[in-house]
Amino acid sequence: MVKERARILVVGGGYVGMYTALRLQRKLKRELRQGDAKITVVTPDPYMTYQPFLPEAAAGNISPRHVVVPLRRVLDQCHVIIGEATAIDHAKRTATLTTLATEEEGTGARQLSYDELVLAPGSISRTLPIPGLADHGIGFKTVEEAIGLRNHVIEQMDIASSTRDPAIRDAALTFVFVGGGYAGVEALGELEDMARYAARYYHNIKPEDMKWILIEASDRILPEVGEEMGRYTVTQLRRRNIQVLLQTRLESCADRIAVLSDGQRFPTRTVVWTAGVKPHPILAATDLPLNGRGRLKATAELTIAGTTHAWAAGDAAAVPDVTAGEPGRECAPNAQHALRQAKVLGDNIVHSLRGEPLETYAHSYAGSVASLGLHKGVAQVYGRKLKGYPAWFMHRVYHLSRVPTVNRKARVLAEWTLSGLFKREIVSLGSLEHPRAEFELAAGGKSSGKPSDDPKGST
Repeated sequence: MVKERARILVVGGGYVGMYTALRLQRKLKRELRQGDAKITVVTPDPYMTYQPFLPEAAAGNISPRHVVVPLRRVLDQCHVIIGEATAIDHAKRTATLTTLATEEEGTGARQLSYDELVLAPGSISRTLPIPGLADHGIGFKTVEEAIGLRNHVIEQMDIASSTRDPAIRDAALTFVFVGGGYAGVEALGELEDMARYAARYYHNIKPEDMKWILIEASDRILPEVGEEMGRYTVTQLRRRNIQVLLQTRLESCADRIAVLSDGQRFPTRTVVWTAGVKPHPILAATDLPLNGRGRLKATAELTIAGTTHAWAAGDAAAVPDVTAGEPGRECAPNAQHALRQAKVLGDNIVHSLRGEPLETYAHSYAGSVASLGLHKGVAQVYGRKLKGYPAWFMHRVYHLSRVPTVNRKARVLAEWTLSGLFKREIVSLGSLEHPRAEFELAAGGKSSGKPSDDPKGST
């Protein structure tokens, strides 16, 4: 039994937030039933997104609703609040929240008191002050962005197929991806694969008409899979006529022209930005200690250094890597660590409430797998290097084992099986982003401006 009634606040519904709340829900069954504990989860979305499946969702291999997990179903013993924490005063044990209700009511923010705090808001895209990026760039961190990008790519093919202007056609068929990490390489690989397949259904578009460009500021891509596999990936992408530009930066994308640091210029209507992440802004709005990069200073027990009753893990926390053998080394902010940290974090909160000693988080990095499109991939796992079909197969098996809930595992497996038996879907549902446009036009009002209404298109 816990020593006293505990109100646990979990900020964030991603990997760490959901799995920590799920662990607490299982470990504190009796306390929750008796009212001795209460778990509140504050998250902007009512679902957790399994981000490794976003490239496959963008390519149409997996339905968008199957890469997300509904939090209210999984966390049925928790109080889920759809909103955002805008400030935290841990000294007073209070969090300032804005929710859909406070916005509708015009009442401003509300205060929520807690006894134990789990701060796991994740990260946001790291952008740079590049001219035109805010107007034309497309991110790739959410399921909405992934599906929007899929619709956009197919829409550009439709524009190129129907225009008589060679300049518009060339810009529509030029796709620029910035960032050579997992998100950029996997998204590019899957979407190029999809577009190459879709081209067979266009009478005047061939795969070689499309121009795919990957821009990376460093001298290598996919550093997680090792230097050798990174070079192999570059070779494979270039064999597919994908331009891989290393040690190159995007200087501007104003006026729909991508200007690179090496002087090259590409008229393009598609700029996908995947060049890293940065800490969530809520971290700066707390009285908790941060390191030089804006992440929470955490201990190996996943407490926040120098405080009590405050915990953190995942992208938001700088967690010491006790397996590295060198002081100052931190765990990489990736899903592999986040999933395992959440388990230890949940257990340690329970240990703390019951007056028991805390566990130390220790996990040696197992390796990485990456998909480069259908039946193509690279992997380095426990020192072993794989490429091609074996790496792609390992990628699918690994992530199928990690996606939460049996429900989602079964649905994803069923979709993969069906996609192997039938042809790919090449339908664009871009009108979903503007569902009232048709009715507004019919009702005599002005159209809300679907992308297709603009002859020059829009991202």
